[in-house]
Amino acid sequence: MTQPPTPQSTTVHATTAQSTTGPMPSLFVSHGSPMMAVENGPARRFLTGWAEGLARPSAILVATAHWEADRPSLSAADGPRTVHDFGGFPRALYELRYPAPGAPALAREAAGLLAARGIEARLDPARGFDHGVWVPLMLMYPQADIPVVSLSVQPGLGPRHHLEMGEALRPLRERGVLVVGSGSLTHNLAEFFHGPRDGGVPDWVSDFAGWIAERIGEGDAEALADYRTLAPTAARNHPTEEHLLPLFVALGAATPGRPGRRIHSGVENRVLAMDAYAFD
Repeated sequence: MTQPPTPQSTTVHATTAQSTTGPMPSLFVSHGSPMMAVENGPARRFLTGWAEGLARPSAILVATAHWEADRPSLSAADGPRTVHDFGGFPRALYELRYPAPGAPALAREAAGLLAARGIEARLDPARGFDHGVWVPLMLMYPQADIPVVSLSVQPGLGPRHHLEMGEALRPLRERGVLVVGSGSLTHNLAEFFHGPRDGGVPDWVSDFAGWIAERIGEGDAEALADYRTLAPTAARNHPTEEHLLPLFVALGAATPGRPGRRIHSGVENRVLAMDAYAFD
């Protein structure tokens, strides 16, 4: 699900936009198809190079669209397995592994921070890294030597719940934990598989992506939390919400009052916006 670079694809590099001192930022990345792990494309090139300008995280916590649960769940294995949670792809993809260590102590700390905000969380000692975790991290941190914890989303609880989760986890950034929301800025797979294959990016995709960029640039978390009502063609871009909810975790973990920055923008296969944001 990648294509050659197009004029719609832009990247702001961390080496010119992000300090390597002080707290870690929180990030939202669009992880795309699992094939991004093996196929070249603008979003892959962005993820491969952008982290080079960041300080090395002490650990990484990833809120992933591919782990849905009725309440927040945190991976708590010492050595989480690589999960190939997809079908019908080339054999080479199933042979990839991301052997980063887990961080059970960080998972317990995160659960405690959530509990302090009245959000009940649970630890899952058997959970591995789904492709929402390992695909972007394999590109950003290929050495796989930084401890990683994954966090589930709760599609039935909406954006404000995920903002609150991010707010609860914000203190982790102060001691070097990189908080990442991994999803997709747009995610209508019916349009991808069954829509027209030719032509440019449709207005219903670009208008939505532009609205999100404007609200993030303004630091308007309230409008973003109500995107389903306020954003143009929101339901068409997200028939279900799980792939946008990680954005709200990253947004909630951001420093209050500071706008976010779009650090990559691009659309692949006409309808899949691959935008990424940093919150300092």
